[in-house]
Amino acid sequence: MSLLDVNSSQAYQSNVNDSTKTKTKSDSNNKPLRIAVASNFTPVLKVLLEDFTKQTGIKSQVISGASGAMFLQIKYGAPFDIFLSADSRRPKELEQAGYALAGSRKTYAIGQLALYSSSLSANVNSIDQVSLELLALDPLRKPPARFAIANPDTAPYGKAAKEALTHMGLWQAYESRLVKGINIGQTFTQLRSKAVASGIVANSQLVLNNLSGIIIPSNYHQAIEQQLIIIRNSKQQAAAEKLSHFLLSSESQNRITSYGYAHTKQVNNTDIKLIELTAK
Repeated sequence: MSLLDVNSSQAYQSNVNDSTKTKTKSDSNNKPLRIAVASNFTPVLKVLLEDFTKQTGIKSQVISGASGAMFLQIKYGAPFDIFLSADSRRPKELEQAGYALAGSRKTYAIGQLALYSSSLSANVNSIDQVSLELLALDPLRKPPARFAIANPDTAPYGKAAKEALTHMGLWQAYESRLVKGINIGQTFTQLRSKAVASGIVANSQLVLNNLSGIIIPSNYHQAIEQQLIIIRNSKQQAAAEKLSHFLLSSESQNRITSYGYAHTKQVNNTDIKLIELTAK
């Protein structure tokens, strides 16, 4: 079984969350809106859906997994209504191949990378205002025996982590020590379980879990532009469009930012020069 086979199977069978337990104002449509969402955004989406359902009466079903697995499932006809990817490449490819409703591709979040280390977190207050360049010369200059990132070949956050390490001139030193997760969710689990002491994760994962880390400047890697599309064959395009508008509203964008994502206006922002501490 190939890696992609594993991803597809896991994503399709795992993390299926029926949010129909949420009370609704109305229930004109008995079929829930089926939302395929990248694992990094799943916790935030579930929070936002509580308000979305209250406002619209639209029920939803969240299917969480790796973006690559979702991408393949859509191409093979999986009955999703809307796809929230962790990147822009796959939504664009689906759009070009005719799987997306014309004009539906939108950027709903900008992911941020963060360095997490159990030892660094214990002393995080003592390194305030230290530049990332100095950071690279200190803890990152001495590569640990094992360092966790998502798979750069398949996961958008892994690709960005490789770009950041390469930008800092550290890729060759770290490459043989990497523990690669299938996606950024698995990488975070490896760090939380202390199977690996340090690594690069999504900043939103740290914020959501009340942990501290160091944001890696966005100009160290290509922007992690997370985009959505509405599936062209969906029978619930109107409901999917309502969700798209809801996620892109100013109120939702502010809430998404509060969970550790950059504002969508900060794509390719190069103004961030110093490290920022993340603490909820």
